[in-house]
Amino acid sequence: MSVQDDLAAVKRRLQDLEHTVEELERRVGAERGAPSTPATGRAESLVTIPDTPYDSGLWVDTDDEGLGARDRHAP
Repeated sequence: MSVQDDLAAVKRRLQDLEHTVEELERRVGAERGAPSTPATGRAESLVTIPDTPYDSGLWVDTDDEGLGARDRHAP
């Protein structure tokens, strides 16, 4: 087999795999009672996170993970 034949075979198998995964997702969704979603609907479920900084008020009275409270010292 040539490299082109190998690449064509890999491409066909990847397409088969994609089709099989999509079918499995539809079946699992149907068993759970969820509506089936088309493969093109995946981009709609993405959440855009803005580049703007978070409001510092969100972090008032919080502990630093692993460091404890701000007004106390480690033993």
